[in-house]
Amino acid sequence: MEEETLDLAPLEDIFEEYETKKGAIIPVLQKAQDIYGYLPEEVLQTISRRMRVPLSQVYGVTTFYSQFYLTRRGRHIVRQCDGTACHVRGSARIISVVARDLGISADETTPDYRVTYEVVYCLGSCGLAPTAVIDDNVYGHLNPEKMTAMVRELP
Repeated sequence: MEEETLDLAPLEDIFEEYETKKGAIIPVLQKAQDIYGYLPEEVLQTISRRMRVPLSQVYGVTTFYSQFYLTRRGRHIVRQCDGTACHVRGSARIISVVARDLGISADETTPDYRVTYEVVYCLGSCGLAPTAVIDDNVYGHLNPEKMTAMVRELP
């Protein structure tokens, strides 16, 4: 895929908002990720330079917190639970079938950036096991066929 050129101008509003706030690296990273969907290297370098924080520290924060992503994610985020309740009710089979159908491994993004397929270990909906969250909507009582059909219907 072609490397896209990033428009760094939207970062300026963030820098203005936080320029007088010491130690605001986390909210700056959060807002930057909201803009780009992930934190590209060029964005991290810009944040480091503008906030006068060593790049190693910026990377340290982004790699410590699981909320930050260093690679581009899909338009749709699918989180399949494989916690105990879901696992005993067949989530491992769902994960295998959906990943194969998408042509990726779990915890990867399709080459067209349509879907990021993640395995998580609790969605807090054990009574609906096996469960998944697709674009912030919870679905329960899943099986491989039902889950594959829902993922295929994503635009």
